[in-house]
Amino acid sequence: MRAVLITGGGTGLGKELAHLFARQSFKVLLCGRKEEPLMEVKAEIEKLGGTADAFTLDVTNYEEMKSTLNQIRMENLEIIVNNAGIGIFGSFENMPLSQFEDMMRVNYFGPLYLCKMVIPHLLKKNKGIIINIISTAGLHGKANEAGYCASKFALRGLGESLQKEYEGRLRVVNVFMGGMNTPFWEDSTHVSDPSQLMNPRDIAELIFTQYEHKEEVKIERKKP
Repeated sequence: MRAVLITGGGTGLGKELAHLFARQSFKVLLCGRKEEPLMEVKAEIEKLGGTADAFTLDVTNYEEMKSTLNQIRMENLEIIVNNAGIGIFGSFENMPLSQFEDMMRVNYFGPLYLCKMVIPHLLKKNKGIIINIISTAGLHGKANEAGYCASKFALRGLGESLQKEYEGRLRVVNVFMGGMNTPFWEDSTHVSDPSQLMNPRDIAELIFTQYEHKEEVKIERKKP
């Protein structure tokens, strides 16, 4: 059975993508920091007749990621979705260096670690897809988002470089979307009303209809 691995698979966009892949007969490998939401998504998928496994994983921990991947049948893995991400917002001068570092570790080094471990296995089959969930913060800078944008620009640079390096051997899809109404905003006041943002289910469906034939997917909220 073909398998897809999704980081940040317990909530929001990761959860919605997991359901879509499960409906297409993929075994879904859900990864995230918190076990409870992962198990909930796993149960939902199985109730609908799909197949899923759940793994608690801190994407910033290289050894932990290696241990997790050792539990997976890599020959069945065809797609990875680098979806896990964090955002800490505020003025550049007031934000401590530790928060810049945290965002870079999750948003850039996490995907880098996963790509380093998985790409050799994908190349053995001469096929595979890497989907990087980047956000429009990887396209242009924004006030009070210096650290977040920098981490997303870094992921964009990684993705575009891998596209060129592995052209014809595997596909790398970079996704740029605006803000979504997900738990991403739970501990932030940067967005006053997240309910006005895009629905992650709608975004997941748009990604799903485009990832097989595009290397870049751009989704922004349409103005009324």
